[in-house]
Amino acid sequence: MKNLAFAVSFALTASVLLAATAQDRLTESAEAFSEVMRAPDKGIPQDLLAKARCIVIIPSLKKAAFVVGGEFGKGFAECRNPGGMGWGAPAAVRMEGGSVGLQIGGSSTDLILLVMSQRGMDKLLEDKFTLGADASVAGGPVGRTADAATDLQMHAEILAWSRSRGLFAGVALNGGTLRNDLDANEELYGKKMTDREIILGHMTPPAAAHRLIGDLDRYSMRAQGTSDRAVH
Repeated sequence: MKNLAFAVSFALTASVLLAATAQDRLTESAEAFSEVMRAPDKGIPQDLLAKARCIVIIPSLKKAAFVVGGEFGKGFAECRNPGGMGWGAPAAVRMEGGSVGLQIGGSSTDLILLVMSQRGMDKLLEDKFTLGADASVAGGPVGRTADAATDLQMHAEILAWSRSRGLFAGVALNGGTLRNDLDANEELYGKKMTDREIILGHMTPPAAAHRLIGDLDRYSMRAQGTSDRAVH
């Protein structure tokens, strides 16, 4: 009986997680990112965003209370265009398993990763990679600038933040696996494509991604403008 209840609960949870379309998740990703960045003293430091090679946003990452290490979520990776000018088309990702250290119980949280190095980007473009094993990950600093960042944070290949129940903070990630979501990519681009093919192929972004790309461009340019004024 317990096994049956477990199976039913798992199936129901999985159906909820998989119900949203890729377009819906792009909207959720844009909302999660903009809400974080609108809190200037509690969000991601804009100078770090300006330096990042890629960003991964997984809105509403789930953790079922009845599954050990049962984190599951879908989201998108965005990388900069060649020359660092603007952000390109989104590539769909799935995050599964691991002990991600999220204090979310049976609810959900938004997860944001900044990929800070070329090696981290190379790992992101693989079919799958494990956070903390294939690429070093540290909890990201929170605030207007990265002045309070530790040496560990500044040398990590990936910086991570989570937002749950209104609280936003750097988070330690260990063992979670990021994979290409070929089905979601097909939904957005009309054919199954790997994340590498989308990001390095400079695909035209779907209409549903325009809001997210616009927000990424806007906050990156704000950070660049602040940096330029500081130099002069």
